[in-house]
Amino acid sequence: MSEASREVKVKDVMSSPVITVDESESAALVSQLMVKHNIGSIIVVSKKKHPLGIITERDIVKRVASKNLVPAKVKASEIMSKPLMTIDLTTEITDAMKKMKASRVERLAVLEGGKLAGIVSSSDILRITPALIDLATEKSRIGAIPERERVGLAGYCDQCGGWSENLKEGDGKFLCNDCLSDLEEEVKRY
Repeated sequence: MSEASREVKVKDVMSSPVITVDESESAALVSQLMVKHNIGSIIVVSKKKHPLGIITERDIVKRVASKNLVPAKVKASEIMSKPLMTIDLTTEITDAMKKMKASRVERLAVLEGGKLAGIVSSSDILRITPALIDLATEKSRIGAIPERERVGLAGYCDQCGGWSENLKEGDGKFLCNDCLSDLEEEVKRY
């Protein structure tokens, strides 16, 4: 991503405090806490409060509801996803995104000195992405990002709709190389 996103740390985006449940609690309590706090996951902790795993809405559907189990009789430890994927709160947000992608998870438990400090989700990152793009575009316009450091974005071209790993800003849109070349030729003609 951009220089702007490299300045953003996990601690700037994470949700805190984290809602947790003891490993011996029931899936019913987990579900109730998710509804009460309007969240999609709960971190499962040991008696000594060490994070062990995570339970997501999907875990409840796959491991409880789809098997027609009684949520009050199923322990959190039986349905949690493990190992718990973690990241340090001082890690750059781009590294968090890479770890999520490589691990195929949507949430990372955030640690500070080995202790649970928060949780960061792909939704948290998506929420700040437009601001990061705006900041990177503005820095690029004023020359704050040297030309060699300017990196294109991956996504769909605003002009042709094709996928590109190297979108560039042109005429207020994000364009693939072909559409950007066409735009530059059109500008030269007029």
